[in-house]
This record gives sequence, C-alpha cells and structure tokens, in this order.
Amino acid sequence: MPKATGAQSPIFDAREYDAVVASGEQVTSGLLAIALQSMGVNARSWQGWQIPIRTDGSHGAARITDIDGSFLIKRFQEGQVAVVAGVPGAPPDHPTSALGRGGSGTRAVALAAGVKADRCDIYTDVDGVYTTDPRVEPKARRLERISFEEMLEMASLGSKVLQVRSVELAMVHKVRTFVRSSFADPDAPGMGDFHNPPGTLICDEDEIVEQQVVTGIAYAKDEAQISLRRVADRPGVAAGIFGPLAEANINVDMIVQNISEDGKSTDMTFTVPSGDVAKALMVLEKVKETVGFDVIQHDDGMSKVSVIGIGMRSHAGVAATAFKALAEKSINIRAITTSEIKISILIDGPYTELAVRTLHSVYGLDKQ
Repeated sequence: MPKATGAQSPIFDAREYDAVVASGEQVTSGLLAIALQSMGVNARSWQGWQIPIRTDGSHGAARITDIDGSFLIKRFQEGQVAVVAGVPGAPPDHPTSALGRGGSGTRAVALAAGVKADRCDIYTDVDGVYTTDPRVEPKARRLERISFEEMLEMASLGSKVLQVRSVELAMVHKVRTFVRSSFADPDAPGMGDFHNPPGTLICDEDEIVEQQVVTGIAYAKDEAQISLRRVADRPGVAAGIFGPLAEANINVDMIVQNISEDGKSTDMTFTVPSGDVAKALMVLEKVKETVGFDVIQHDDGMSKVSVIGIGMRSHAGVAATAFKALAEKSINIRAITTSEIKISILIDGPYTELAVRTLHSVYGLDKQ
C-alpha cells in the first residue's frame, strides 16, 4: 500500500479530481434540499447526469453539449423545486465531469435555456455590474442594463462579476440574465421586490433604449509583453510562433507587428499572462532557429485597460479621446488593439488605477 505523504500530489487523474469535486457538490445540494424541506418547500436535489446535462469528455474543464429540460419541467409542474449541483455533468464515457472555473454560473444559464425560462438570476457577492471596479473608482455606477456583447467583453477583459463561459452561453441562447447580490436584503427600503430586484440585467441590445457610447472600463493586471526583434519576414512565420504557444496552452492577447524599411525583417510584440512568461520564453527558444529571429525581450508588470461600449459602433473619436486623456496624465501606451465595441490599451502596471479613473471620468461615466 502506498505510503501517505500528507501532501496533495501535483499530478493527478483528472477523472478522479472531478469525482472529488462532485462529492462536495452532492453534499451541498442535498443539504440545501433538506433545509428547504424543513421550511415546507417541496424540494429535491439532483446531479447533472440525472437531468441529464451532457458534457464533452474534457475532465476539469468540460463544456456543455446538450441539456434536456423536459425532466425539470415535469417536476416543476408537480410543484417541486429542483436543487441542481453546480459542477458535475455527464460526458459520453463517464458519469461525472466538472465544468471548471465558472461552472456554477454556466450551469445555471444552461438550465434556464433548457427549461426556456424568462430569466436566469445569478446571485453573487456584488449587487450588479458597475461601470468600473468601485474599489478603484468610488464614483463607479451600477448599470441597470448591459448587452450580452458588452458583458462578454467586460468578463474577458478583467471584470470578475461573471465568467466568460456563462455570458457566452447566455448570448447564444438569448437567456436574459440578472446579476444580484446574495447578501442584500430584498425587504430593505429601496431594494425593490422579487419581480423588480436591484441588480443588472444582461440582455439583448434591442432591450436597451438609451445606448451609451461607452458603457464601462475594464482592466486586467499582471500582463507581460514579449517582443521578438528582427524576425524574418516570410509566409508562415506567425504560425511558427503562435502555433507552438497555443499548443502549450499559452493565451496570447495583444499582437503588434512592425515591418522594417527594407521589408526583410519585422519586430513582433504580443502579450501573455505574467504567470506564463517563463513557459512562453522556453517555447520561443525552441523555435528560434526554425522561425528565424535575433532577440527575445520581455517586460513584466504590464496592465491592460479597456474601454467598452456598443455605442462605439456609430460614434467616431472614441479612441482619440482615450489617447488624449492618457497623454495629459503622462501615461505611456505600449500597445493598442481594437474591435467594433472595445479599445484595449497596454500600459505600465503602476499607472493602472490612474488610467481607469481618467478614462471613467473623460467618458462621463461618473455622472448620474
């Protein structure tokens, strides 16, 4: 029999890890059902595979492939409250599969989609989505409504209110999602009622009557910048660089490329999470001769600050306003990426909070 070491092994079977996680979820859902029953509520706990909620075979980070809501609908018609565990699902070859980070929110949205609910309420530790992090900018305001696309950008760019996967699923299935606090007293003055609770509704763009040009400012710290100098300018080079990084599960974000005057070489700069720098450098060293570049440089402690808003589609000058405001505060911009509804700017980490407050103010988000 193996000798116990008293420490968790850093290498473990992903299936067995899912089984451990599932056991905690099963206990919790059972206890909640018992508590509800003691209050006179007809409640019953269920595991994901009993619904069933179908997932792929990626243990520890499974994705939902299908959910049949007919079982739950039948129970609802019988007057029963279903308490469904937040993590485990049913992959094709195993009865338990954990959804990983953000699994509970993703599961809630999936269940709402499965039963065709009017709305999915997510109770969390905040009372809604704010124009930016209130810990950085005290003048941040809670948004009454935000579009799926804006929330998806906010979640992917640093907002901790909801995980990207749950917003993604809500957007695909058009599940209106309400974010509200688990700690707020709904009976307190000004706290609304069950049908009109305080919080933020994440919905389709068509439901937002007055669209702001900029909806919010998100930020992500601990970004690192990696630069490859004098990279050979020929077809296939980008694939030779970013392909191995992707295979190593390194998330590359902002990419900037500058072509030399003679057109024979280029400088390529991109960002990765600070925790992945060592692994990224090791991967790049292995492909250095194959790809063909002279020097690798990197800087840690960067931050990405993003301006987000569906109103940017129809308004010019949004980016210029941000650049001017940051320049007036002597904040140097390292890199810029844009999409239809967002502008992301890479800056030195120590200027993060100043940049967030500056942009929040210049777009009028601190005004009621």
